Amino acid sequence: MDLKRWTLGAALLLSAGTLANCSQIFGGADGGEEGRITSAVLVGADGDSANWVSHGRTYSEQRFSPLDGVNRENVGQLGLAWYADMDTGRGQEATPLVIDGKLYLTTAWSKVKAFDATTGAKLWEHDPEVPGETAVKACCDVVNRGLAAWGDKLFFGTLDGRLIALDRETGKVAWEKVTVDQSKSYTITGAPRVIDGKVIIGNGGAEFGVRGFVAAYDAGSGEQLWKFYTVPEGGDAKDQPAYLQKAAETWNMDVLGANDAIGGGGTVWDSMAYDPELDLLYIGVGNGSPWNRAYRSPGKDGTGEGDNLYLSSIVAIRPKTGEYVWHYQTTPGETWDFTATQHIMLADMEIDGKPRKVLMQAPKNGFFYVIDRETGKFISAKPYVGLNWATGVDPKTGRPIENPETRIDKTGKPALVLPGPLGGHNWHPMAYSPTENLVYIPAFEAGMMYAPEANWKPDRARGFNVGFSLAGELPSDGGFRKEVAGTLKGRLVAWDPVAQKARWTVEHPGPWNGGLLATGGGLVFQGTTGSEFNAYDAANGKKLWSFAAQTGVVAPPVTYTVNGEQYVAVLAGWGGAYALSVDGDLINRKAPVRNISRLLVFKLGGTAKLPPEPALADLPLDPPPSTAAPEVIAVGQVKYGRYCAVCHAPGAVGSTVLPDLRRAGSLESSAAWSAVVHDGVLKNNGMASFKGSLSKEEIEAIRAYVISRANADKAIEAGRKVARR
Repeated sequence: MDLKRWTLGAALLLSAGTLANCSQIFGGADGGEEGRITSAVLVGADGDSANWVSHGRTYSEQRFSPLDGVNRENVGQLGLAWYADMDTGRGQEATPLVIDGKLYLTTAWSKVKAFDATTGAKLWEHDPEVPGETAVKACCDVVNRGLAAWGDKLFFGTLDGRLIALDRETGKVAWEKVTVDQSKSYTITGAPRVIDGKVIIGNGGAEFGVRGFVAAYDAGSGEQLWKFYTVPEGGDAKDQPAYLQKAAETWNMDVLGANDAIGGGGTVWDSMAYDPELDLLYIGVGNGSPWNRAYRSPGKDGTGEGDNLYLSSIVAIRPKTGEYVWHYQTTPGETWDFTATQHIMLADMEIDGKPRKVLMQAPKNGFFYVIDRETGKFISAKPYVGLNWATGVDPKTGRPIENPETRIDKTGKPALVLPGPLGGHNWHPMAYSPTENLVYIPAFEAGMMYAPEANWKPDRARGFNVGFSLAGELPSDGGFRKEVAGTLKGRLVAWDPVAQKARWTVEHPGPWNGGLLATGGGLVFQGTTGSEFNAYDAANGKKLWSFAAQTGVVAPPVTYTVNGEQYVAVLAGWGGAYALSVDGDLINRKAPVRNISRLLVFKLGGTAKLPPEPALADLPLDPPPSTAAPEVIAVGQVKYGRYCAVCHAPGAVGSTVLPDLRRAGSLESSAAWSAVVHDGVLKNNGMASFKGSLSKEEIEAIRAYVISRANADKAIEAGRKVARR
């Protein structure tokens, strides 16, 4: 198929007004009935401005819509058309799909809902009933990022590792397939993609010791068609495919195969893109398991060794067979959680006077990459945020020029590294405007002190398997903590991918801001930590419109039309890795950000109003006295850092998404605390039992540590009140 000629033809039909809905054209082109999603629909999605039929709108994942009914001149008239409250108070990260006037989305806990896209009337909903205790297997909240469509079905992954097909009209289950070993800490939070009737899905869990892969399933039956592992299996590699034999040369294979809890990592937990002309599927591969390469792949001297392919890599494969074609590794021998799972975007552009088919990515490591997507050859890379782990990327080899002081798996010494494990850019989608030739990046700066953990041992049952100590914390000094929080910077960066430099930036009140949408109306839409949903001028970054969302907005927006009227939709709901792990009092440096999960839909002249924002309860700290011995508290701090901090924040200074343990009622009673942590009485709420990883004495030590922290912070609060008098 000549993609350019076909798309142009569809666009001419649209402009002539012969058909209002391109999906009807596309359905007929494949011989299918009207409304069915076919290969022609997905390949030609750029010619269908009415709908949003795949995760990134098109296979290129540019998240650009040519719609210009809402534009620079009239965006000030944008108002709320309707909203829908979600039935879960956890992070909302999904991209909705819009097909023939109906909007479909996933929410936290892998639930699915369908709405009339103009009125908000609920059409159906589906709850896959993910067991609550699955939450402890998820590194970064119980989120879900969206759906895929094919034929008359919708497809999505569940947190506990299932791939489910739903009837698009009714929401009824057509089939479901367990895609992972559920005895291990695999999860699915990313959206699937469909290529020629093959549903492709990855998974997460690299912090917990799993081995990463991506797999394809038949859209009609759910039968597995192929599986592509991203790291070799431990032991003898001779019986593995050639690409894994090549990878094995870059690992210490004896260590990789010695312990079932060291799976190597490399999970494909988010980004994918597809070029139908080259017939190449591009996947982003995640971090190592454990993070610390000294434990994952030690050399003869016991320090980290080897590139550890295909960690932190972009890999091109054939979607029909899962055959390896090429790879490019952004962070050889990764040891900082520098994943390459961030948004992958395809575009054609002129570089050095020549047309190039490029792939672009801003992974966690802080460099913006432009890669030849036909061959995987390096074109260019420059920092899009501040960093100190490398001084640049060698233009000949495409390898980073590392700072040896930050290579902690070699030195064995703590080091402050920028970016930290949240990266310079995380999962939040970018957007690209072909009009401006700019890539818009939701970027931020947040370093971390990486401290190698001595005598680390993996724990398959529970907790982070990273090989670094997460027990460190800021002192109970409110002023110092606020000062450190002030170093966390969020920004919207408009990046010129040819010149490899920022054209303009917008500073945000805090990190972890929302995914992006660019439009033909010259606009860029993005939510913020500061509970706003904003529209900016795509050319210069001037804020043109803002809506008070009452909650942090991290999900990416979409836009669509029904009967010629343009809408903009976004899921609002504070959550995710940063929201769980950062001090809830300091997130915004203005006021705490809470979770109010809603779908917000806007149109010109919209007059709907949100209900009044509920007051945030101000619960004073009132812990029991701290009477435990210092050595018991010290043990509790270490165990808290490994098993609790990922959900309840370092230093026990809780977020506004999950319970603040300093204020937990069970803190008063050793028996009540043990019933929760050891016995798992709250497992249906997401708090599973830790009895396989922690003894009762260690669980009590954690309680003693939290009590100590609560008392220290109570004294700080009392001092503030005295100072205000």
